[in-house]
Amino acid sequence: MCVYHRGRKVVDVWGGRRDQQGRPWEEDTMAMSFSTSKGVVSTLIHILADRALLDYDDPVARHWPEFAQAGKQDITIRDVLTHRAGLPGIRSLIDGGERILDWNFMVEALARATPMLRPGSTSAYHALTYGWLAGEIVQRVAGRPLPQVLREELAEPLGLDGLYIGAPPSAIARAATLPSPVARLQGIAPWLTSRPLMRTLSLMNRAAFIPVDPLLIQEALIPPGNAAVLFEPRVLGTPVPAANGLFTARSLARMYAALANGGTLDGVRLLSGGGVRLAGEVQTRDRDRVLVLRPHWRLGYHSAFTTRGRVDSAFGHFGYGGSGAWADPKRGLAVAMVNNNLGGGLIGDYRIAEIGTAAMLATRVASRTRGESLRAVLPRDSAGA
Repeated sequence: MCVYHRGRKVVDVWGGRRDQQGRPWEEDTMAMSFSTSKGVVSTLIHILADRALLDYDDPVARHWPEFAQAGKQDITIRDVLTHRAGLPGIRSLIDGGERILDWNFMVEALARATPMLRPGSTSAYHALTYGWLAGEIVQRVAGRPLPQVLREELAEPLGLDGLYIGAPPSAIARAATLPSPVARLQGIAPWLTSRPLMRTLSLMNRAAFIPVDPLLIQEALIPPGNAAVLFEPRVLGTPVPAANGLFTARSLARMYAALANGGTLDGVRLLSGGGVRLAGEVQTRDRDRVLVLRPHWRLGYHSAFTTRGRVDSAFGHFGYGGSGAWADPKRGLAVAMVNNNLGGGLIGDYRIAEIGTAAMLATRVASRTRGESLRAVLPRDSAGA
């Protein structure tokens, strides 16, 4: 985990095991961080918008003409960033999990796809499709492959030690391994993948006015066929921008520290102050139809949450397994955590919420002690140190 406060790194700790053989987690160990990746791709879009290379209200098809098929000509970049493009479904796009390793197939499938929901009407978390939608926008506008844009616009300027989406072999060698949840899910796999059952549950919930649509949730979250590919080492070498970012907490915290510091860190400007404000403005407070929560979607980010509730001035993205990173421009605070623990609750590991609470409390102490290190006041059990 890593914390920045007012542009200064004040916490940087690591520990535990990086694999099933018990090798220790090292200073430069990275972990695949699932949906935490979405915040990184979103930051690239904001960099391009800040340079006036795109506008949030541009139709996606202005930059990606093939996307205009099947009635999608009016879907905007803002719709994509707020999960209102109407394209949350992954199951209807592919015939097996292996397809997610083929960028061109996924992009062409999305260009041909008909929206499941009326675009712009409601947010429905695009759990996997978001990555190819946002990633292809980045590629079309920047004129470079996504991994190159990430390296040249974020990793190199900020001197980041581990920030990849589609990593080279030298970086993959530093990756912690993930336990596959497939074995523990085998008992409920038939239930999770049964279309007739999900359709029946959806109809029952609708009749009872319960705002949960199991069929839509299944469509968005569970790829057909070999979904276990997401937990195999080979997935790290190809961009799956909604899910397979390979990061150190240090790199995530430093990226978000720039956003928390008015868009600039150590003389490197990612965004203007106005760009940061636009990126962090709440776009919808409605309940998301897939997450069944109120994420308070910003443009590509959601609100940060802690064990003491939502931080309204903070934004970022959390991921399955318990990773997460966020910026709070009001407090000049950036917090990040990565791990290879996929157990626990819905997101797998609630320590990111506990760490967020500790960091928020510590900023109060730091303000009273005129800049004392946050590390000095973080509870040991919250920091995992």
